[in-house]
Amino acid sequence: MKLVLHDNGKHLDFAPLTLTRPVGDLRMGILTNAERWKLLLPEWEIGFATEDYLQGKFPKNDGVEVNACVLPSREIASALQILQPEEGIWFEGVWVAGKQTGDAKVHLSDMPLVINHRWELYQKNGEVLVADFELITAGRTSRQLSSTNTIIGDSNRIFLEEGAKVEGCTLNTFGGPIYVGKDAEIMEGSLVRGPFAMNEHAALKLGTKVYGPTTLGPHCKVGGEVNNVIFQAYSNKGHDGFLGNSVIGEWCNLGADSNCSNLKNNYGLVKAYNYRSQTLEQTDVQFMGLFMGDHSKCGINTMFNTATVVGVSANVFGAEFPPKYIPSFSWGMEGGEFDFVKALESANNMMKRRGKELSAEEISILEYLT
Repeated sequence: MKLVLHDNGKHLDFAPLTLTRPVGDLRMGILTNAERWKLLLPEWEIGFATEDYLQGKFPKNDGVEVNACVLPSREIASALQILQPEEGIWFEGVWVAGKQTGDAKVHLSDMPLVINHRWELYQKNGEVLVADFELITAGRTSRQLSSTNTIIGDSNRIFLEEGAKVEGCTLNTFGGPIYVGKDAEIMEGSLVRGPFAMNEHAALKLGTKVYGPTTLGPHCKVGGEVNNVIFQAYSNKGHDGFLGNSVIGEWCNLGADSNCSNLKNNYGLVKAYNYRSQTLEQTDVQFMGLFMGDHSKCGINTMFNTATVVGVSANVFGAEFPPKYIPSFSWGMEGGEFDFVKALESANNMMKRRGKELSAEEISILEYLT
């Protein structure tokens, strides 16, 4: 059997993160939607219905269409397995899967979790993280936690995968569970409040302060202070500095002592860049930090304004506050352009440290965005 995760016209609503990936490949909680579906329906092939320029890396298949903005559940998975070709799965006007037209509708009994804007990734991260924790750890036994740690709350809400290392830390599970992936490490002196998840080979540096709900994707390295942040994968914030209510893409690097504001001085609702209208638009959100697309980096002591959006492969540096919107392939803060060949070289330099390099499909995506 096959299913195809459909962006459902929401591609730009999650940019800059979706400039280089479909909606179904966004990480929140612990997993991506594609990974969740693979756990729920392990025999099914997963495809993506997304923008044409992304299909080379994220191929489509001829399976049943599923709304990529809807978080998978066991109820939806069960309905999919018996869905007829002429039927669609719906909940109160929200299309979930199958046919988007016609009268043959299967109605869900429980309301699914739906995301519609990029800031909902961190806003709903706690709810999704708890669900992912239960999905991943059900019926399994955690690796034993070292006695050098201080546990506040229920230790059964802490799960360590094989090879995970946690020594000399304070772990608080009153707010939610703590998940430490395979070969991941929380270094000494770190203070962690759940819900919190770090995927395989991720690391919290010495003395890191983490407020949940926060997620580290695979191979991310994080230090300083973070509050309600999602790192997609392979990104670094290795030093002191504050980051809150933010989502960081893959292969990003935040220089030492970089900080972001997540709240206006007047405590008002923020304006944020809209990729559809290509202008700043009013939101109903009070807390909003930094959104950074893949392969972007900032120099030491960078000061990001509330609700700053950085595109793909931007190099941000300078003594002043950067603008609230920084386009892809920007160089500095004064309208400079990052030469494409040098941008590829910079990306590969970082990736080679992890034994990887840009594929032909990834280069094609980046070229499309120039």
